[in-house]
Amino acid sequence: MRVLVTAGPTREYLDAVRFISNASSGKMGFACAEAAARAGHDVVLVTGPVTLPDPKGVRTVRVVGADDMYRAVMKAYPRIDAAIMTAAVGDYRPAERFAGKLKKKSETLTLRLVRTRDILKEMGRKKGKRILIGFALEVQDAVHQALVKYKKKNLDYVVLNTPRTFAADRMDCRVYREGGVVKRFKGATKESVARWIVGVL
Repeated sequence: MRVLVTAGPTREYLDAVRFISNASSGKMGFACAEAAARAGHDVVLVTGPVTLPDPKGVRTVRVVGADDMYRAVMKAYPRIDAAIMTAAVGDYRPAERFAGKLKKKSETLTLRLVRTRDILKEMGRKKGKRILIGFALEVQDAVHQALVKYKKKNLDYVVLNTPRTFAADRMDCRVYREGGVVKRFKGATKESVARWIVGVL
């Protein structure tokens, strides 16, 4: 099976040195890519900026911004059978990127942000017979929001987790599909969660 995995954060630059991002370490996505490769799948990993080394036996594509990730994912998408979308892609980017370094000129600075393209929604729209697994990091009304994402993005599974999973080696999460929760993990290693996910492909 040909498997696409996304991992890590994205960076949306305000100027040459400053950017909007998040605390995703990429560990979950890299664990999924490694588990899929060990299971004998042909794996391509599209990752945002992380410090992890390229997994063995995996074709790794490194990107920076949400637009970069969109292009890399859509380039690979026609040739894959399943996708595990763990990346924490930025929802917004600065409407304008300043040349050089933005100087400190006033007490306040107002930024205008615009939406980035919804990669997972586009994948769901073009899904066909592919298996599509998404991740939902939610804080408020978490289960409802995860199930909304499951339906809107046309997913086969959605993995609900919390901000505590960022950079951690262990995690609590629940996996949902049509009909409700199908698996619960508490204090599980990301490698064990990854093996379970790869097992449902």
